Amino acid sequence: MANYDIVIIGGAIVGASLAYYLRDEGFSGSIALVERDPQFTHSATTLSAASIRQQFSIPENIRLSQFTLKLFRRLKEEFGPDAEIDFHEGGYLILASETGLPVLKANHDTQVAEGAEIVLEDAAALTSRFSWLSGEGISGGAYGVSGEGWFDAHAYLHLFRKALRNRKVDFITASVTAIARQGNRVTGVTLDNGETLEAGIVVNAAGPNAGKVAALAGLELPVEPRKRNVFVFEARDRFADMPLIVDPSGIWWRPEGSVYITGGAESEDGEQAADPSDFEPEWGLFENEIWPVLATRVPAFEAIKMTRAWAGHYDYNTLDQNAVIGPHPEVGNFIFANGFSGHGLQQAPAVGKALAELIITGSYRTLDCSAFAYQRVAEGRAFRELNVI
Repeated sequence: MANYDIVIIGGAIVGASLAYYLRDEGFSGSIALVERDPQFTHSATTLSAASIRQQFSIPENIRLSQFTLKLFRRLKEEFGPDAEIDFHEGGYLILASETGLPVLKANHDTQVAEGAEIVLEDAAALTSRFSWLSGEGISGGAYGVSGEGWFDAHAYLHLFRKALRNRKVDFITASVTAIARQGNRVTGVTLDNGETLEAGIVVNAAGPNAGKVAALAGLELPVEPRKRNVFVFEARDRFADMPLIVDPSGIWWRPEGSVYITGGAESEDGEQAADPSDFEPEWGLFENEIWPVLATRVPAFEAIKMTRAWAGHYDYNTLDQNAVIGPHPEVGNFIFANGFSGHGLQQAPAVGKALAELIITGSYRTLDCSAFAYQRVAEGRAFRELNVI
């Protein structure tokens, strides 16, 4: 039986970030990073659309992504001269119909107050800025002039995992099958290989599986996997100035090298938790839901060819589509870093930094994540993010 000061369940970007910042902040105790899929074949981290934005509806989410943006700007200083994630600062363009315009404007006010460089323009200004864009059914849009874009998720994760190799973190390949509790404390975890790890602190960084991991400790967490499909398509025309665009329908698309990727066709009405083993793309969504929107919004996309697709799982918080961060109010040595609902990749470094400070010092310092505390889950009180993509 091994004994660790901290056992982190989930070794993708959230868990790896926390381990990294624990060492960065001077934590000298023992750390185990437990990951069941060490190649990250089915990880939410590597199957995401790998984007970062500041266009959220609440200040706390904006601040988390701004922390990561600052990290992107000093990657080589942080991780060494060879650090590269191919960050393409192409911006987000979030479009709104007449009915959606008041929310877009309110979100824009919040973003600007947080220092984000986002411009709000009407349809005429947008179609003048982007000649390939149709303004049909559009009243306005918010465009991230800087500080938004997309990057290589695999390279990003690799930077953190590689940095941990020299920081005395034990990588353990296994699934957690049980979590032991004595009263209001968790005491350890059991792995599917039969091994038991005693733990002073257990951190749930299990992504889409987080709800099941919490249940192993006898705790409720409204986080479940939701399948999200991403389709790759080719078009005759290349638009060098195209940002990541979010249509009022929820369909999004962006350039990816010589092709484009698109998604957002899933309807949340009656949507169910995904089968954890189901990573088969829902092929019909492209022709039935996505292609008509693409052709309407970008007339040059009337003639396109879908070439391939993949599906991944969001760690979807059914309460409010916002993260749950920090200790359980009663089981204080069980810590949540869950429910990012598609934002975890861009917010992981910030959450890792915040939780590392909380664990070491007992309080948040660089970033205050109190608004994301578990207490709202216990009370059924939603802290809702309106800008979920």
